[in-house]
Amino acid sequence: QGSQVSLFLSFCNILCSQLPSLMASFAFALMTLGVPAVLAEKPHVLFILADDYGWGNMGVHRRDAGSSPEEIQGKAEVQTPNIDALIDAGVLLDRHYTYKICSPTRSSIQSGRLAVHVNPINSAVTSQNYDDPVSGYAGIPRNMTGIAEKLRDAGYRTHLVGKWDAGMATPEHTPKGRGYETWYGYYQHANDYWHKSTVFFATGEVDACLNRMKDLSMHNSSYSGPVRDAISLSAACEQDEESDPACYEEYLFKERVLEIIRDHDVSSPLFLFYSFHLIHTPLQVPKAWLHKIDDMVKAAGGKPFDDQNRRLYAAMTLYMDAAIGEAVEALKKKDMYDNTLIIFTSDNGGPIYEPGAASNHPLRGSKYNDWEGGVRTNAFVSGGFIPAERRGKKFEGIVNVADWYGTLTELAGVDMEDKKAEAANGWLKQKGLPLLHPVDSVPQWKNIINDKNGRADAMHLSSKAVLMWPYKLVTGKQPLSAWVGPNYPNCSTVKSIDDHNGPLPAPDDVKIFGESMPLAPTPEEVDRQTWTIDCGAGCLVNVRDDPTEHVNLAADPKYASILSKMQETLKEMNKDLFNPDRGLDRVAACDVAIEQDRTFGPFVHAEAFYSPAPEKDFGQKFRDQVLSVTLHTLNSDKVKEPFVSALKKMGTKAFQKMNTDKCLVPSREAVSEQYTQFTV
Repeated sequence: QGSQVSLFLSFCNILCSQLPSLMASFAFALMTLGVPAVLAEKPHVLFILADDYGWGNMGVHRRDAGSSPEEIQGKAEVQTPNIDALIDAGVLLDRHYTYKICSPTRSSIQSGRLAVHVNPINSAVTSQNYDDPVSGYAGIPRNMTGIAEKLRDAGYRTHLVGKWDAGMATPEHTPKGRGYETWYGYYQHANDYWHKSTVFFATGEVDACLNRMKDLSMHNSSYSGPVRDAISLSAACEQDEESDPACYEEYLFKERVLEIIRDHDVSSPLFLFYSFHLIHTPLQVPKAWLHKIDDMVKAAGGKPFDDQNRRLYAAMTLYMDAAIGEAVEALKKKDMYDNTLIIFTSDNGGPIYEPGAASNHPLRGSKYNDWEGGVRTNAFVSGGFIPAERRGKKFEGIVNVADWYGTLTELAGVDMEDKKAEAANGWLKQKGLPLLHPVDSVPQWKNIINDKNGRADAMHLSSKAVLMWPYKLVTGKQPLSAWVGPNYPNCSTVKSIDDHNGPLPAPDDVKIFGESMPLAPTPEEVDRQTWTIDCGAGCLVNVRDDPTEHVNLAADPKYASILSKMQETLKEMNKDLFNPDRGLDRVAACDVAIEQDRTFGPFVHAEAFYSPAPEKDFGQKFRDQVLSVTLHTLNSDKVKEPFVSALKKMGTKAFQKMNTDKCLVPSREAVSEQYTQFTV
């Protein structure tokens, strides 16, 4: 009898040890048979969104690098061990597409619409159109239902950490209004990693508040408003040599992520949206991580970095990778990992302009354009929820970033229909205002685990591009239309900038009070220094056979019918482009920010949104009043136009003199060893 008990206990131990993989296989079988996912246990979801992450800056994309010294050096410099391990244990999404810039992609994820159907532009968070109370603001229209709202209906606990950039004007635009129970992060495109301020080199614009506001906020069950503690807002630790100085923004975000995982009640499924500031400019990282990346490159057989920005970008990438590793380890320690689905993507391709410093090698293009380097992003799924049969595989089906909305609602067992938007459309139609698009997300989970392409139809990438697999049509002017080499940027890039040959940032998103600022004296010089080409009515490429987009098929008679069909398709699709008048920068946003410790937040119907603020002393009240009067004067009709005109002229001259990168080797060595690592 004792031996029977021993045998039974051994069987139980074996069964228990195999339970996670058996559960995953069971879920796989259910999905393969078409049984709704709600019958299986709902997975925890860790959604990781990187910012401006270049294709060539992820280790997996360097594994098959060539044998040239430059390729070997490039491979040594890209250090992402945790990301690589997650890919090896998950599914690499080889054809994952986003929008070419950040806010539209983020709006797409949260709303389940293609970016062209929700928010195809980067607008200032201070924008407001008084005549449209639904869509007349930056980001997602007020009456669209967010993915966190859907998942809360399914019993999920919902948390967001990091960058939002999907609207701020009203309480409904905020993470709180979109269904997140807690949030710790910032509202707009970027801020300073140390000071949390909205400096020009973070946001790329001079806003109506003259960039005098901070941007770091939070909400939970008992508080809603600016982050007020001195340590979080201080930059005193910027020069510290320690690995994780407590005032570095990404340290604050990471610690909040770990806290959420530690404190989570596992009786409910978790939806944790981890939205990195990394690797967006400004290029800032604790000093210790520069030493770490140097040591790792040396250990991998590489030479020291020859370019300042490339070194900074590599160190920031390493920091992000390590933070992801800590989050995964926390899930394992909490016994949550085996039932967790990890989704990872970048919001767009890497920025190859200076000082963006990313590399999309070997793909063509960059953030701000419709080439593969701008819209085909680093992406994968991983975690214990991935069926064992699919781990270590590559999925080559087409996925749009909007598809995560439908994928997650399907796994959670709720529909993805947006009834709130449908209800708003009745009122909008009466007022003659733009109607809200329905959700056009495609649930992708069955496609990923069954290795089937779920997007065979034409996919609207932007007003200038459409993908009809395997062909892509790109039209009009496309900035940053270059191929960069395996070690980019480098000393030749620095020389190119110094010689006024670019690459400067795309001109449309460098703004002063909402107006585009010319980066060079003439439009022709702007195009030249931003490496812009004009595809006119269309450049046609076969992205399956020519993934680096070197061959333009548009002039080949054999492809005339395909070209014509795609041009007509894009023309028809653009009739549905959602681009309402989002209004102008409003100084009212500055007034509310000043009240809230000079911190950005909702400024329309927001009285009940904020928790009570500490009383200010007389000196602070006086300084705030002076700032308010100054901003109102500069935003007045009489003063604004000449002031903005003067700033534009000053800005154009400044850009032509700006030193945005630095060569780290002597000039003679740079000339003898470097080569031009970009081709327009």
